[in-house]
Order: sequence, then structure tokens, then C-alpha cells
Amino acid sequence: MRTDQRRPSTQDDARADEACVLVEGPWTHRFVHANGSRFHVVEAGAGPLILLLHGFPEFWWAWHEQLPALADAGYRAVAVDLRGYGATDKPPRGYDGFTLAADVTGLIRALGERDAVLVGAGAGGLIAWTAAAFHPKMVRRLVVLGAAHPLRLRSAILTDPRGQTAASLQLLRFQIPRYEHQLTRDGAAGIGALLDRWAGPTFASTPAYAAVRGRYQEAMRIPQAMFCALEAYRWAFRSVLRWHGYRFIRKLREPIVTPTLQLHGSLDKASLPSTAQGSGRYVVAEYEWRMLEGLGHFAHLEAPELITGEILRWAKS
Repeated sequence: MRTDQRRPSTQDDARADEACVLVEGPWTHRFVHANGSRFHVVEAGAGPLILLLHGFPEFWWAWHEQLPALADAGYRAVAVDLRGYGATDKPPRGYDGFTLAADVTGLIRALGERDAVLVGAGAGGLIAWTAAAFHPKMVRRLVVLGAAHPLRLRSAILTDPRGQTAASLQLLRFQIPRYEHQLTRDGAAGIGALLDRWAGPTFASTPAYAAVRGRYQEAMRIPQAMFCALEAYRWAFRSVLRWHGYRFIRKLREPIVTPTLQLHGSLDKASLPSTAQGSGRYVVAEYEWRMLEGLGHFAHLEAPELITGEILRWAKS
């Protein structure tokens, strides 16, 4: 189901304002400074911290169903606009894996906590894997949705041409200079097309999906948001033959010592289930894999109650 109306393309499509992500609800909006940037966070409840990281092309609202439910269960639930997204700062640099992982630990400290249950979906899941590998003492428990371990993803892209390589062709297009303008023109129709491809078919036929699609398209038209979002993917490819990238990969080989729950939609077309299933080899702590039948890349939106229940189960175990 599509909610955007096609209109003539212009070089400078109408921009969105950051106010579009300040959605009201049973939560509190505020800004915190961490790792040299100002982050927009949305929080609800009190208790042990559960930090929620969204994916691409999302913003904090990806967790709007989980925030009040986790708060009601006795947790302090915090969803953040990642660096470059939503109402968070959009510096021209800082989209390398080291900085993004340090953003997470900086946020935990800025929120006044020593550690957190870390939950990441999609691109946020990749950051969550990295933060747990680089800063294990600050990640109490880890929940990853729709994201293979970064090393497993890298290997699959290089060795599975009919599988993950084909599924990742869009990431290769992200390397094209100024490609962000192609995605944001015509009301961010390119973002809508990505969402249509990655969402589970059942979810994509619902009114809830139409609302998600519209919000994400608007948020990615905030000035510089799309450029910043693509910079993380560009760094991942540019760094392959550089010392910075080699050092990043070598550090990622350190085993995950945080108890890890990995959830994955059986119909995920962005990060294939066959790719994600190999991630357990990088975890030496308690590890659990669960395939979610009939769900696509956005399981937290497609089956919010199921995902909330799994997060709580893992946080309490």
C-alpha cells in the first residue's frame, strides 16, 4: 500500500523540518550530549535501562510500540535518533564503526547509567553488535533484530552471489556520489520503494504500514539526514582496503561475551536469514537464535507485541 502521491521531480524537493520527528505520546523528548554530539532521545518509565537503536531508513519512532510497554514492565526505555538521523546532530563526519559504537556507550553514560540492555534493529543491530564487541562491560544483555553479525554479513556479501550479494545491491548503489538526492526526490519515493521491498507482505498491506511509510519518508527528507545515513554504508565499503577498516575488522573478531538473543524474520530480504544464522559463531556467552515466521525486515513494527515480549524475556533472564 502506497501513501505518497507522485509529482513532478525537482532538483530541490520540499524539505521536511526536524519537528516532524517530535511525535507526542506517553514518553518524554529530550536532548543529551554524548561523544561530541547532541542526540535526540525519547524515554519512558524508570528502572534498568533498555536502549533501543533503530535501523535504516528509520528514526526513534521505530520503537513507539515498545516504549510504553517496556516502561509498564518496570524498565527505563530509551529510543534514540542515531547520529545523522531525525533531530540528532548531523555532523559531516563520524559515521565509521568506531564512532557509532562509541556513540552508544557515550549515550549510556550520558543517561546516567553504567550499562544497559542494548536492542538494535537492522543497521542499529550492526551497531549493537559492534558496541557489544568493543565495550562489553557496558552492554548487559544484547538483542538483535534483522541484522547478521558484521563479519558474517561481510563474508556473505563476498561469497554468496545469488543470496546476500544480490540482496545487498542496493548498498552498492549507496556508494554513488549524491545518490541521496535520488532517494529523496518525489517525496522520498525511493525510500518508499525500499520499505516496500523489505517489509513483510502481510504488514505491507495494513493501514499501520501506510503510516510507517509516510513517517519514514518525511523523516528522511530532513536536510542532511539522507546524506548522513548513507555515509555509514559508504564508510563500510571505503574502509575495506584501508588500515582503519582493517583495524575495525580485527577488533570485531573479539568474541561477544554478552548474552545475546538474535531474532530474524523468515522473509527478511535485506539481511537474509541464511546470512544471519551464522552469527552465533561470534558469541561465546549465552546465545539464542529465533526465526520469526512470516515477518520481514521490520519485525519490531510487524509484530510489536511479540518483539516486546522477547525483549522482556531476555532482559529478565
